[in-house]
Amino acid sequence: MKRITVLLADDHDVVREGLRMLLGIETDIEVVGEAKTGREAVQMTKKLRPDVVAMDIAMPVLNGLEATRQILKALPSTRVLVLSGHSDDAYVDQFIEMGAFGYITKQSPTEVFSRAIREVHKGNLFFGPSISKRFHARNRTSLNGKGQMKKKNIRLSSRETEVLQLIAEGDANKQIAGELEISIKTVEKHRQHLMEKLNIHDTAGLTRYAISAGIIESNVQLTIR
Repeated sequence: MKRITVLLADDHDVVREGLRMLLGIETDIEVVGEAKTGREAVQMTKKLRPDVVAMDIAMPVLNGLEATRQILKALPSTRVLVLSGHSDDAYVDQFIEMGAFGYITKQSPTEVFSRAIREVHKGNLFFGPSISKRFHARNRTSLNGKGQMKKKNIRLSSRETEVLQLIAEGDANKQIAGELEISIKTVEKHRQHLMEKLNIHDTAGLTRYAISAGIIESNVQLTIR
């Protein structure tokens, strides 16, 4: 029997270790890789092509939402299962809209994680017990034919989202340029486009938007420049 291959993406070593040990007792599931940042998750998914990626939200360099976007653009058949400490409607909506097949919290019973992997691998939407009833009741009429949320008006490009996260994490233009391997002038253009598109005209406002949109979490240490 072919085992379900899984990539674990979480920036906390202890979380990944616990998940790996949990899945180690399952005869039909195999952990093939671990990623500490969203960018590593994208790179390793392209290399290893796992059946399922268990994705955290708040990770350095590239957050889970943008990592999911890039993974599904490159490998549409990959199933993304979000494993987060947060169950806010805004987080759930964004990931399902992006194309994730499941969302469970880290507080879920251990057996729920294994079950979620099996279900999303089959192509079924799966939500943890603390999310499922609320989500389906609220969004019964707002899902499209693929089980995804209908699109929202404001859309950021993949690069704009990357730049916004780095701005919100406190990086200066020069640091962002180095991280993304683009010119400082290009960073400045992206920053300007973000401000115009979101109608926000200062760094503090962009940071608040990034938090409210789930691009970074509110407990991340921020430095406003």
